[in-house]
Amino acid sequence: MGRNETLIYTSLGDLIKKKREKIGMSLSELSRLTRISKGVLHYIETGETKRPELKTLKPIADVLSLPYKEIVEHYIEVEQRVEALYKLLAEANEISNIPFISKVARKILESPSEDTYTSLQRLYDHIVILTSDEIKLLLSKVITKYARQHGVPQFVANGLFQQYMIEREDLKRLEESLRDGEEILHYTDFLSREDTITYYYRMALHAYNIKRYEKCIKFGQKGFIEDTSSNELKERVALVMCHSYIHLNDHESAEECVNNFVKMGYQFVIDHSKPIRANIYLKREDYNSALPLLRECLDEATVDTYLHRLNDLLEVLSLLNDTDSIYHILTCIEEKKIFIDVNTPYKYRELGRYHKLKGEYEIKTRKFDEGITTLLASILNYEKISAYEEINQCVGIILNCQSFNQKHINTDILGNLVYIYNKINKVNV
Repeated sequence: MGRNETLIYTSLGDLIKKKREKIGMSLSELSRLTRISKGVLHYIETGETKRPELKTLKPIADVLSLPYKEIVEHYIEVEQRVEALYKLLAEANEISNIPFISKVARKILESPSEDTYTSLQRLYDHIVILTSDEIKLLLSKVITKYARQHGVPQFVANGLFQQYMIEREDLKRLEESLRDGEEILHYTDFLSREDTITYYYRMALHAYNIKRYEKCIKFGQKGFIEDTSSNELKERVALVMCHSYIHLNDHESAEECVNNFVKMGYQFVIDHSKPIRANIYLKREDYNSALPLLRECLDEATVDTYLHRLNDLLEVLSLLNDTDSIYHILTCIEEKKIFIDVNTPYKYRELGRYHKLKGEYEIKTRKFDEGITTLLASILNYEKISAYEEINQCVGIILNCQSFNQKHINTDILGNLVYIYNKINKVNV
């Protein structure tokens, strides 16, 4: 049955009844096949139920081979009542029908019964309470596009903010989502104060996780200007700002930063002040001062801080070529603290760093197969966050190991290397 034939019928009930009779199916048989009661089917066919729910319509359309997609699109096309459209939207949400959700949302915004601002506000209020990130993201994009077309910057800002807060969780698109998030800088005047502060802080943490240290500091400073309260998120940002200055080799700013935050009573910075100072010594190549502090830090580490502090100590010992101390540490480490709660960009990067340092040590002590296997584990963790610079470093170490040591990679390890290469480059084998 084609689209034109379908839409000849003004009543959906007419369409269902005529198709059922045409194929010689009784109401009882349709009820049995769809698992919908005869009473409900009767009300639909007689027009007493003028707009069945989508979850009711779908099995009927399937059994009678009716063009479900066209019927629902026609539903959306002819419906003008906002309340009915919101009911349609709720049904589409319930069955996660993405194409219909987008069409209904657009129709809601185009409804002549509400002005543009009111319709945008109501749809935005609707998406804030949704639990499905996929649907929330879709509706945020609809709002953003419609608001741009109609010159309503407040909802361009709100839509972009919701998109960013969802897309930043995609570990494979950290670079892209940070770049997309920067567009919101042009619209912060239209965000609520709370959302503005959240935006600045989340961008600061995001930038730090992908080693964009200047941006981390910039967004953190913007957040501090807006935020006069005391809260955990603010203190976390303060901590990564201190580390950002260290990574940028701006030791004076790092010291000034940590001293100021300690004076202000930022507990996160107070708790981490010792490793921060150790890292400042490390960047200054003052290893005699850094090493004792780093050892103390590892002894005092919690489950959350253990892996990072272990890596800092292994890194300085590697620089000093102190393989004996590395061996002692690797034989005494608490592995359960290394592999717990690995689900953030920071944790994946630190786990990749740990395996890289361990793999380099194993190769340096001529445990070539173990070292290459450990480096492959490093690559897999870096791949989780698309850290291609670090991946290339690991591959370079493996190739140099083979070249300089005239070491042939055994078949199993070579197979793993090929597998990882294909996984990273999405090659189907």
